Amino acid sequence: MGASGPTIQIPRWVQLVGLPVLLVLAYLLASTLGHVLFLFLTGSVIAFMLNPLVRDLTRVRVPRALSVAIVYSIFAATVTALLIAVGVVAFDQARNAGERVDGYVTNEDPVSGQTAAQVDIDALQGWLDDHGLERIQIREQFGEWVDSLGAGDISGYVQDGIEFLQGAALSVVILLFSLILIVVISIYMLLDMERLERSIDSRFPPHGGPTLTNEIESSLWGYVKGQAILSAVIGGSAGVGMWILGETGLVEGAQEYALLFGLWTAFIEVIPYIGPWLSAVPPVIYALFVDPPWAVIWVTLLFLFIYQVEGHVVVPNVMASALRLHPLLVIFGLLAGFELYGIAGALVALPTMAGLRAIWGFFQPRVRLERWDEGAPEVPVEVELKPPETEPEAPRAASEAH
Repeated sequence: MGASGPTIQIPRWVQLVGLPVLLVLAYLLASTLGHVLFLFLTGSVIAFMLNPLVRDLTRVRVPRALSVAIVYSIFAATVTALLIAVGVVAFDQARNAGERVDGYVTNEDPVSGQTAAQVDIDALQGWLDDHGLERIQIREQFGEWVDSLGAGDISGYVQDGIEFLQGAALSVVILLFSLILIVVISIYMLLDMERLERSIDSRFPPHGGPTLTNEIESSLWGYVKGQAILSAVIGGSAGVGMWILGETGLVEGAQEYALLFGLWTAFIEVIPYIGPWLSAVPPVIYALFVDPPWAVIWVTLLFLFIYQVEGHVVVPNVMASALRLHPLLVIFGLLAGFELYGIAGALVALPTMAGLRAIWGFFQPRVRLERWDEGAPEVPVEVELKPPETEPEAPRAASEAH
């Protein structure tokens, strides 16, 4: 436990007037310079995340500029390789899944003259009729929709979707200037991090504990490690679960796309609260075309089980120590980040809040808010003391005469 240093007391009038005005100014600044703030926040997050690695290289007498180049090259190569690998697997398995769904609804059996989708719909309609649900007629509606599909239409839709995503990927070039700025900002911060640390420590000494920059780095790495573990556990569970459903025949062919579903779940898990629900959408859609409604039920039960384990076991034990924030603050930060800069803002919101939490934890022992339940301060008042009045001499003299 480090020695406690001097504290700063914020008077009540500053709390009543100054803090609300400061919040309004911060909102106006964020709404006006949202893009600039996003670039600097992203660059700062990257710089503080990579700085411990740069510091470790400088300890073995590697020049700081060379250390920054090495660490940043490894970081960029890792991110690029990961994106390429995920993209190749996703596009390949998405195309295969589209062809499978296409055959499911269009290829007719030479004996019965029905497609696999029509057979399943007839079975479902028979089950509904046997259980007193004759009013629900899905055979005609689904049959008309299936008949309206020509051979290869679904594969065409999937191919169109893939081409759309490829075209959208080309639009990333428009963001190249922003990416270059983020890289430049983070590199300059890494190069000058030692000077920045000395400047911060001279103005805000740690008083025997960790420095402010070390607190921020530890908080960001805690968040990254927690999120990586969470994504790996949930994504791996989804992939293994879909593989088991496929191998046992509960969801036909699911084992062939278990890797795709697992990668998708791990990737989308980065978005808190919304990600877990979105990750179940592709497997449910696939199961809907394979063997409705039983396959859908099995997939739904699988993801409900996964997210029960996530909510009650994984998240409390992994992410609780990473953010150390109330869930309402996390939701507010996500909504604010999304409002300011869309999905990218929501992704940067959590590491930013982790850093702000570290900053608040550093300054909290050093700042004291004047309490509102304390009485008014005593004001010293000078009081002039007068001597007591004496009795007149005349009556005393008269009494002595008697």
